[in-house]
Amino acid sequence: MKVILLENLKKVGSIGDIIDVKRGFARNFLIANKKALYASKENVTKVEKIKSELSKKDNEKKQEAKKISEKINKKEYKIERLCTENNELYGSIKPTEISKLIKEKDDQEIKPSMIQPLKDIKSIGKFKVKISLHPEVDADIVVNVSSSETIQ
Repeated sequence: MKVILLENLKKVGSIGDIIDVKRGFARNFLIANKKALYASKENVTKVEKIKSELSKKDNEKKQEAKKISEKINKKEYKIERLCTENNELYGSIKPTEISKLIKEKDDQEIKPSMIQPLKDIKSIGKFKVKISLHPEVDADIVVNVSSSETIQ
């Protein structure tokens, strides 16, 4: 199915590109989230006309993402958790929890879907976490997990 992209998407394409994707991806994600339109002749001409506006909006989002990145990049966030005597956590630390922690400490709204831990956080230690704020802007933070108390 051919669609026209309305915003830049990592690994998919940029604004105004006409791409061929699977029908389910187009209907359930791209079109449902207003990231693309069906590639009809009317839509192609409409997108050509509003392409500069879409680029401006994308640049604004990019600038906003850069500001957030400057505030949180290379920061360390501390989490205390219950753990076993061999330093394993009861459960793991999820992106939702990291998102809430950033909101509390730095008052930055970050969606859990933007947070990509390099590996699962299931033990005590320091973990690098990548946050994808925009297809062209990323931030790296460190999550420092320590023990609040040990249970035998």
